[in-house]
Amino acid sequence: MIRDFPMTRAAGLERLATFLDGAGADYAAARNTDRGPEKSPTTSALSPYLRRRLLTEAEVVEAALAAFGAEGAEKFVTEVFWRTYFKGHLETHPEAWTGYRAEVETQRRRLEAEPGLRRTYEAAVEGCTGIDGFDDWARELVATGWLHNHARMWFASIWIFTLRLPWPLGADFFLSHLLDGDPASNTLSWRWVAGLHTRGKHYVARADNIRRYTEGRFDPAGLDEYPDALEEERPPREERLSPVDPAPTEEVALLLHLDDLHPESLPLDGATVRRVGGLIAHAPGASEQVRAADEAAMADGLARAVAHFGCEVAQNIGPGWTEGLPVVAAWAPVGPSAEALPEGCLRVRRTWDEAAWPLSTRGFFKLRSAIPRLLAEG
Repeated sequence: MIRDFPMTRAAGLERLATFLDGAGADYAAARNTDRGPEKSPTTSALSPYLRRRLLTEAEVVEAALAAFGAEGAEKFVTEVFWRTYFKGHLETHPEAWTGYRAEVETQRRRLEAEPGLRRTYEAAVEGCTGIDGFDDWARELVATGWLHNHARMWFASIWIFTLRLPWPLGADFFLSHLLDGDPASNTLSWRWVAGLHTRGKHYVARADNIRRYTEGRFDPAGLDEYPDALEEERPPREERLSPVDPAPTEEVALLLHLDDLHPESLPLDGATVRRVGGLIAHAPGASEQVRAADEAAMADGLARAVAHFGCEVAQNIGPGWTEGLPVVAAWAPVGPSAEALPEGCLRVRRTWDEAAWPLSTRGFFKLRSAIPRLLAEG
């Protein structure tokens, strides 16, 4: 059973080793199969650790290449870069995030005003629609905080095209419960399923596909398998990638946040970390399970930072916690952490993001074609 996610770097490294010794060798062929929560995963199940950067993308890719070689690791490496692509795309299209959050509030008001819509929504989130598979995934998500990636796609498609529910409410349901709930991956994946991310190209859940890739566990009836893609009046505008701040060279206070909890590898150059604090900005409406995971991950990150830098930890980050030192933090991509960072905080960006994000402004192909070069350049 794979639904236990201790939120420490050590646990993430153990899961990475398990993946490399097991499912990793068959990843390309088996990754689309969802065998259920009681079976061993066909994916890496590393996403809760990558989401908080308890593990970094660079080290996970390096480990896969070392284990399987460039050809054997290609599909897995590509999937890791999808996560990077989504972050870079949202960073250059922040309206996709702010527009989605505003639309969540609009659709919640609709739920209050429209009893029929509210009943359909409540049946969906409670797993009581009568749709085989969909109901199981809804209950599994709430209970475990995780779903197989293919199940997420099926769920989102059924939510949008069969149940005719607003996609922002589905994305909000996911973000509230997923232990790997990432503003970029979650928002843009729902937009992609709906046909908004790549305009006119939507993902349609089909009964035969669900039956095949759940190995016959589910066989839903009544799906709309020929829907039109959703449309929007104007797609999110592209904005220039914000420049990084000058690298600090003096004594600093390091502020950790939930988007980057590997302080040992931050590009701090000549800075000397004297104090460290933790900023926890939960996803909107985060479940108790997600909040507990965030807090455990932060505790682990702070403990490692203290050990690595030999510094003091601030028990809270209220006024005066820095003792007059300038504050530096890892770059927080668009989302709750970025919104909560204090004014004047210096933000440093990892080489991985600095190289990949400028290639993520349009479709995935531009970044995908550059993967060999990016890996060669380190």
